[in-house]
Amino acid sequence: MSIRAIIAGTGSALPARRVTNDELAQTVDTSDEWIVERTGIRARHIAAEGETTATLGAEAARKALAAAGIDAAAIDLIVLATATPDQTFPATATKVQDALGIRDCVAFDVAAVCSGFLYALSVADSMIRGGVARTALVIGAETFSRILDWEDRATCVLFGDGAGAVVLTTGDGADGRGILSTALHADGRHNQLLYVDGGPSTTGTVGKLRMKGSEVFRHAVTNLAAVLGEALEKAGLTVADVDWVVPHQANRRILDATARKLGLPAERVVVTVDEHANTSAASVPLAFDVAVRDGRIQRGDLIVFEAMGGGFTWGAAVARF
Repeated sequence: MSIRAIIAGTGSALPARRVTNDELAQTVDTSDEWIVERTGIRARHIAAEGETTATLGAEAARKALAAAGIDAAAIDLIVLATATPDQTFPATATKVQDALGIRDCVAFDVAAVCSGFLYALSVADSMIRGGVARTALVIGAETFSRILDWEDRATCVLFGDGAGAVVLTTGDGADGRGILSTALHADGRHNQLLYVDGGPSTTGTVGKLRMKGSEVFRHAVTNLAAVLGEALEKAGLTVADVDWVVPHQANRRILDATARKLGLPAERVVVTVDEHANTSAASVPLAFDVAVRDGRIQRGDLIVFEAMGGGFTWGAAVARF
């Protein structure tokens, strides 16, 4: 049997403050009806002072370690996906490492925006398969509320803050479990459709998120359906084999349209966008943890993860949980 990365545990974290559409409408020119009709979002969590990408990531990691029954000292790799790091440098992964009391391991960040968790998962999977690491934390964590233009009602209502994590261990795949395939893509020609208008080497400022929603929607439905099929083909499987799809939680309409394009029944798609909004790199592991903890996803289920983000970047992974 070949070496495989096994998902041993999941965890997630949300800021304490939950903001409903009605509360948001008190300060933004919008309404609950307008937001729900266009996005399916009803609420999101917003980080308070002292709640950061690192603190949320560390909390999600602790829960994932507890679920896996693994001590933090066993971790030899941390890959953290984020577009909203605590600092320009060092990597937020090293702050999580310190918070967990891990004295020495490989720790770095991955930047692929909403696809970040898929990129991080693929990197960690490759490092485990290559024998570079044996026990890894893969984390998606964001505080997107801090890069939103709260006067742009078309974008600020779409996003929230949070974190999700998985623990990967090394196995031989004898029981069929593990990450079976990954597929990643990027196309930098579409930078101006979804981006932040700042950065250390251009403006010297953090900047704010900008998006052309209708164009992003069109690309998302096409790219997500294609990459999901690609990942399944690489694993020698078909849509009929899938127990659950855990997609990036960007917009309910994108989720529904992608499911229709693939011929997937809606009840096999995990949806948390209504309560969490778009948490970028955190959305896939956050939704995964919710579905594991509420009992929908069981050991042995075949899962497909998929996401698309600014860049554009997009990807998918197939795993037997």
